[in-house]
Amino acid sequence: MEQQSYHRDLLHDLLKVIRSVDESHARGLFDLLRADSSVEELRSYIDKTLSEVQVSDHDGETVRSLERLWEKVDLSSGAPPSRPTVMDLDYLCDITPFRVPAKPWTTVTNDDNLVSHLVSLYFTWDYPFYAFVDQKAFIRHMTLGNVDSDLCSPFLVNALLANACYYSQYSEAYVVPGDVASKGRNFLAEAERYLPSHQLEKGGGVRLASLQGALLLYERYAVSGEDDLGYTMLNLAIEMAEALGIINREPLDLSKLQLSDEMITSVKRTAWGVFQVDTVVHTSFLKPSRVTSVSLDRIDPNESGAGDLWVPYPTDKRPRQSWLSQYFDEACKLSYLARDISHHLYHETTTGTDQYREKQVFYNKLRQWERALPDDFRSFKRPPPHVLLLRFVARLSPLNRPFTDKGTPGSRMRYHVLIIGLARDGFGVQSFFLGSEEQRRQMDESANAMSLASAREISALARIHREEFGMERAHQFATYAMMLALFTMLDDPSFDVLGHDFLSLTSAFSITASRSQVGRHLFLMFRESVRSRNQEERVLQSDAVSDEVKELFSRHPSSQLPDRWGDYADGLERYRGSFSSGSWNYTASDVRDMLEKYERLSLGNHNTHPRRPSSPNAGWET
Repeated sequence: MEQQSYHRDLLHDLLKVIRSVDESHARGLFDLLRADSSVEELRSYIDKTLSEVQVSDHDGETVRSLERLWEKVDLSSGAPPSRPTVMDLDYLCDITPFRVPAKPWTTVTNDDNLVSHLVSLYFTWDYPFYAFVDQKAFIRHMTLGNVDSDLCSPFLVNALLANACYYSQYSEAYVVPGDVASKGRNFLAEAERYLPSHQLEKGGGVRLASLQGALLLYERYAVSGEDDLGYTMLNLAIEMAEALGIINREPLDLSKLQLSDEMITSVKRTAWGVFQVDTVVHTSFLKPSRVTSVSLDRIDPNESGAGDLWVPYPTDKRPRQSWLSQYFDEACKLSYLARDISHHLYHETTTGTDQYREKQVFYNKLRQWERALPDDFRSFKRPPPHVLLLRFVARLSPLNRPFTDKGTPGSRMRYHVLIIGLARDGFGVQSFFLGSEEQRRQMDESANAMSLASAREISALARIHREEFGMERAHQFATYAMMLALFTMLDDPSFDVLGHDFLSLTSAFSITASRSQVGRHLFLMFRESVRSRNQEERVLQSDAVSDEVKELFSRHPSSQLPDRWGDYADGLERYRGSFSSGSWNYTASDVRDMLEKYERLSLGNHNTHPRRPSSPNAGWET
């Protein structure tokens, strides 16, 4: 009886929408119904129609009818909600890990519950990966409400809230309902209003909160894709850190300064956080790291105790031990290796023999790092997401003998990203020729097998992440790693589109990609690149492939009906002529081509904004 009522209401809402919207929209919806279109195609059309009527003169009842229809269609699909849902603030305020005030930090909202929700989302899903803010200090100073604090400022808070909206599925996170590009845009606009005054801070006058805010804006721009602003903010953050003397300077003993313990901890965490962000970004996009050294000691790896839990807010998944300080220490160690690898692959020029020898040294160091990881980081213990992103246990053979896959699945995503880059010779940046053609052929086969093994391990990691936490709030680095793994598989001469790891990873990637405009551009590029391999029909005709995965590759046969992914191309036309290939055709020929386009879409042009000179004597007064 309940199912009959649902379908009756669905039919009623369909008819009401057809009557209320204009003729072109009504005709499009009617054509979809006649063509027996999928739920996903119907959902996509309603989403597009809703966005268009909201900027026209349609009355509120038309919009409400579309929204009700959307909710019913979304319910029938069984998929994660791809439109914002209405947040029950009264319920969420009872379970938020952090309670903080909206005032005096932002003028966007007066709602303490909304701000507490967003801050809790940030510290749950985004913060642990880089951890460049001291969480306890930030929450304490935000609660106190002192806008002149060095550890909390309106600029920092609004930048954080803009980032947090990326992880929210609720309507309050959107400026334009259903438009992922509008998520957090109001908080971003307020942060940008504060930005000019903070850019003028120099030398010892740089506030730590301003540096942290710049890092947050880098993250925000990296997922929204504003022209060149990702690199602009990353460069600004690095220059601020240099001005404070905490990176690329002589060792600094903070204990000799008149600083509180809280400030010392915050400065250390920010310095090492800058180092991690720099090495992840530049190594990911085939550039030498800009941060060569950190002037401060690392955070105590035993700072996190057995009682420190990571709570997967707002889900009902079980809490688990956070291991945050232990994770942070291991991530810093890995960043040292990433720094050295980036300079070797993308900056230094040496002889072929020396290149190979150095490559072997780096590989051995990566293996030593992996073997020394704490036992509690093993994936079968189901650690929190930031640990999964770091560690992915697998036994990989040395580079100087044929590869044999006898590994066991685990969890170290950053590790495997570095392994793939090392095995693939920086994706063509270097040429590691050694010996005869036969030796080179054997080395190429071994390196290809190694990179494919790491790609498969990343796929296994994504499955663990999806089983434990879902993919809707996965950190943006997971999007990068999955894209790299997918194109590594695509590059294989024996690529099989029906491979379990490939299809599983494609499904997970489609979820994370749908959450941001950059992600949608990336998924479109991936989808068209798969089609260019001429294996799309094998997916659509296979009985072993689920309808969900088939939907990712299908295209409606009638050009008059909307492709589910049509709006994923919105905004791509502005990139025409901005790539080395001279054109943008929605495909990537190989991993290196993909990375060039990924970088341009997310961070912009690396060379657009020159470094601002800073005094070698600037920094903390001693």
